[in-house]
Amino acid sequence: MSGFPDRREERARRLMDGPYPVVPAGLAAGAAARGDRLLRRRRMLRGIGWALLFAAAAAFTVWAALTQPWAVPPADISPPLEGW
Repeated sequence: MSGFPDRREERARRLMDGPYPVVPAGLAAGAAARGDRLLRRRRMLRGIGWALLFAAAAAFTVWAALTQPWAVPPADISPPLEGW
């Protein structure tokens, strides 16, 4: 670290010490409405995600019940005949 003051720190101090800017009247209400929309969208996407996960699990269960992938498939050829 050098002994010279940091330009960014000096600028930040000047901004904080100076007069505060005027805040628009509807800023808080607009921010609250935007936050509300974001929360509703996030909730909707989460619900869609859970519905897709449930549908995929149900489809997998139906597929597994119909095809029974755990069962040994029947042999395509018969064993050799010996001892005739």
